[in-house]
Amino acid sequence: MSGTHDSGTRDSGSTDIGGTKGGGTDGDGTKKGSGTKDLRAPGRGSAPRGAGRTGTARRTATRTGQYAALLGYLVFLAFPFLWLISTAFKPPRELGSMHPTWIPEAPTLENFRQAFAQQPLPAAAGNSLLAAAVSALIAIVLATPMAYVLGRYRNRLSRAATGWVVISQAFPLVLVIIPLFLILKGLHLVDSRIGLIMVYVVWSLPFALWMLTGYVRAVPPELEEAAAVDGAGRLRTLVSVTAPLLAPGIVATALFSFITAWNEFFFALVLLKSPEQQTLPVVLTHFLGAEGVADLGPLAAAALLATLPSLLLFAVIQRRITGGMLAGAVKS
Repeated sequence: MSGTHDSGTRDSGSTDIGGTKGGGTDGDGTKKGSGTKDLRAPGRGSAPRGAGRTGTARRTATRTGQYAALLGYLVFLAFPFLWLISTAFKPPRELGSMHPTWIPEAPTLENFRQAFAQQPLPAAAGNSLLAAAVSALIAIVLATPMAYVLGRYRNRLSRAATGWVVISQAFPLVLVIIPLFLILKGLHLVDSRIGLIMVYVVWSLPFALWMLTGYVRAVPPELEEAAAVDGAGRLRTLVSVTAPLLAPGIVATALFSFITAWNEFFFALVLLKSPEQQTLPVVLTHFLGAEGVADLGPLAAAALLATLPSLLLFAVIQRRITGGMLAGAVKS
């Protein structure tokens, strides 16, 4: 009896002959072994360990390349302007040096004084300002209702008008300058600010129409339909609903039309002969000598002054343009 009791006691706590310990039973009655490995296959949604790191590295490299390209483009654009500023403040001794430097060693304002003494820059700037501002205003007034019609009513006529806008931008200036000169001569508008403004309006109108048509199509027509349901008439809807949403596009189009007219040279050179009528880009050519030798210091100073208005105007307005474009992007 005693031997049997001892044998049963030893068997209940004995170890396997093969050396594998009995791990006991799990809660559900399944026997576990301490030396058994889990051979289950990974889930379908699990990705390899290196895949995440590879994707992150690829995105980082792409983003780095984009920033590098953007930096190179900014340097490419800024280089002429920075060199213009440096040249405008250099004395004649540094301008003729065989080893040019970025920063003037002896900055001077003499180039600006000579530029104002040699040429009538204030009068020329006034002519450019008048022609650019009036032509941009007229182009916007004419293009806004036309763009609304083209953007809202799409038919054969609107498609033909859009095609005319695109084709008109493909013609070079040299093809139209002679017929244009003859037309203005018949109207006695050669060497006249009014004639130049008319030319600028006609030349900038297709671009303004094309830009504003895109802005009109971006305004949801459901807003106008909702205003009509509320009892607003067509004019009230256009003034109270559509016009505020088109304001950023109108400002942007007017800005581009102004800058185009401000920097325009070819039409002003051909159509204006009197010195008191000439615009600023034409007056800048007077700093070139008879043999093509440029008075570099005064020319750089005058060119810098001619560039600043458009830069300042864009710096003041661009924040409002961006804010107006994004104003309706988020639903409240």
